[in-house]
Amino acid sequence: MKESELMKKVVTIQDISCFGKCSLTVALPVISAMGIETAVIPTAVLSTHTGGFTGYTFHDLTNDIPDIAAHWKSLGLRFNGIYTGYLGSKEQVRIVSDFFDDFGTGDNFIVVDPAMADGGKLYAGFTDDFVTEMKKLCTKADYIIPNMTEAALLLGVPYTEDYDKAYVEDILKKLAALGCPAPVLTGVHFDSEKQGAAAYDSRTGEFFYSFRDNVDRTIHGTGDIFSSVFTGAVTLGMPLQKAIDIAVNYTADCIEASMDCFDDVWYGSCFELCLGKLIEYVAKNK
Repeated sequence: MKESELMKKVVTIQDISCFGKCSLTVALPVISAMGIETAVIPTAVLSTHTGGFTGYTFHDLTNDIPDIAAHWKSLGLRFNGIYTGYLGSKEQVRIVSDFFDDFGTGDNFIVVDPAMADGGKLYAGFTDDFVTEMKKLCTKADYIIPNMTEAALLLGVPYTEDYDKAYVEDILKKLAALGCPAPVLTGVHFDSEKQGAAAYDSRTGEFFYSFRDNVDRTIHGTGDIFSSVFTGAVTLGMPLQKAIDIAVNYTADCIEASMDCFDDVWYGSCFELCLGKLIEYVAKNK
């Protein structure tokens, strides 16, 4: 049996925090636990993540990305999936766009998590010009995974927390019209009891929803957990409904597992305690 038949391969491109659970420190263990070989391209190295820490160190690796890509290209490396998370600058977005051109094929897929905003606001350091570049990157993706704020920015519409199912489905259709066949929208809720995700397959016209009980606490890195699990599920060939079901359920499991020690894990969720459940989800849905 060929190696490609034994193990799927994903490359994920995002920053790494030496302490704190987000970006690569989530993506690498989570996707690996799903039985997928996970290559990484770090876009920056930080001593901690930026969500509450102060005095952290930051080393930009933008200039290293093209050299890594060139070496990989010389080796003829191929991946079943390419997944991007937080990208720190317009230059990084442009370089990643070139990476898509070099490593994207008709046989693999691209996932873009346009991590740039939440709660109706752009993250610190981002501008409207960055949104424009991210929008261009999303046109090259097979799946994009914005939250409600990021979707509004990509579409140039006002952000609102007051919406219904018709609004969500209109947003998904407009996201697909950007050029991405299957957008996924996170943080979707129609009441205070449930929260989850919605997806749209523009090729079939079908909408998909998945929800769990809402926990009214904010934990850093849960978006990265969702996107990583979703990417792993798609890599394993799961249909869109199963992919968002597993991503929603595992993310909720991680949040619930963190409640007993919330004061000690403000830097991220206790996702490690739930990896066994993730492996079970994969085994049940293969």
